[in-house]
Amino acid sequence: MNQQAEKLRLYAQENVVFLLQKLMEDILAQQPKNVIDWSIAWLDKQGRDIVKSRQKKNALSSSSDEEVIELPKRPAAARKQRASISAEAYGQYNRKESFQPRVIVKTQQQKEKIGKRLEQSFMFASLDQREKDIVIDAMEERSYNAEDWVIQQGDNGDNLYVVDQGELNCYKRFTKDGENKFLKVYYPGESFGELALLYNAPRAASIQCKTNSVLFALDRQTFNHIVKDAAMRKREKYVNVLKQIELLSMMDPYERSHVADAIRSATFQNGDYVIREGEQGDIFYMIEEGELIATKTLVQGQEPVKVFQYKAGDYFGELALLKDIPRQANIVAQTEVKLIYLDRHSFKRMLGPLEDILKRNTEKYQKYEQYWINQGQ
Repeated sequence: MNQQAEKLRLYAQENVVFLLQKLMEDILAQQPKNVIDWSIAWLDKQGRDIVKSRQKKNALSSSSDEEVIELPKRPAAARKQRASISAEAYGQYNRKESFQPRVIVKTQQQKEKIGKRLEQSFMFASLDQREKDIVIDAMEERSYNAEDWVIQQGDNGDNLYVVDQGELNCYKRFTKDGENKFLKVYYPGESFGELALLYNAPRAASIQCKTNSVLFALDRQTFNHIVKDAAMRKREKYVNVLKQIELLSMMDPYERSHVADAIRSATFQNGDYVIREGEQGDIFYMIEEGELIATKTLVQGQEPVKVFQYKAGDYFGELALLKDIPRQANIVAQTEVKLIYLDRHSFKRMLGPLEDILKRNTEKYQKYEQYWINQGQ
């Protein structure tokens, strides 16, 4: 069985891994809207050419008596056994090498400073204290001057960065020869550079220091062994949720991935108040599952009336953040509800480009409010 598993591992290494890696690199570089159709077309064209080129190269370098590794034939009555062989081969190929984390000597004060920054960075939110200690030991402090480029789009990347001091601008080219488009500013406590490490792909954007800056750099090996799995699970889960939010459908995948890192989740039961009219508001909510209603006091002294209905994919709570005013309505769960949310700081920082759209959409509340007033007359 071990011999069979080794054959499977070698087959995957020779015939599959290099192709999938190249496909992933091109997907991240091109960022097609329809990934499935684009990937099929890629495999049919570039994929075939890559495989043919690799086969030709291997044929020239191989000896005539080289062993041909074949996939095992499917036995008629051994499904469980076959599955275990495949799992073993896959596990052997994907197992992590023995990991010896690097340790960069630091004072206790430096460790505490890095620890505080990790608490602010969403990328490290899922780590336990032991894992955080390993990350803190491995981080290297780096200083940059204003206008220095920390990373350049298209380059290979071996570090993730956490901002300790300063501000940095993020730019991205959406075509090969296009100009850099400004996306956002990174502030202390935020992290960047993880995409190249998560997906083993070239840098997806460029980062330039807006001011003199101090960063903490985390190496690829420590990231892969300590941070990567938890970060990927969280990001992939919430990116898929965010794709269903109409408001965010126009966002670039790079921007959406950073929103996914920033969001938190909460669950409410039928009848629970998520928001109460008149309270101060600091949170913007998006609905993952369930239904809610908005109720509002239209006549002083009378019971609040329903003015709006919410379903999965809708959002609420933006009025208080956009206009810095108290909550304008109650939001009440009508079923069990799963929400994702951003706090005020993250909302302003990440959804700033969407502010005009959000303001236009506030008109819908006024229309529904008038409708229910008319219904009561």
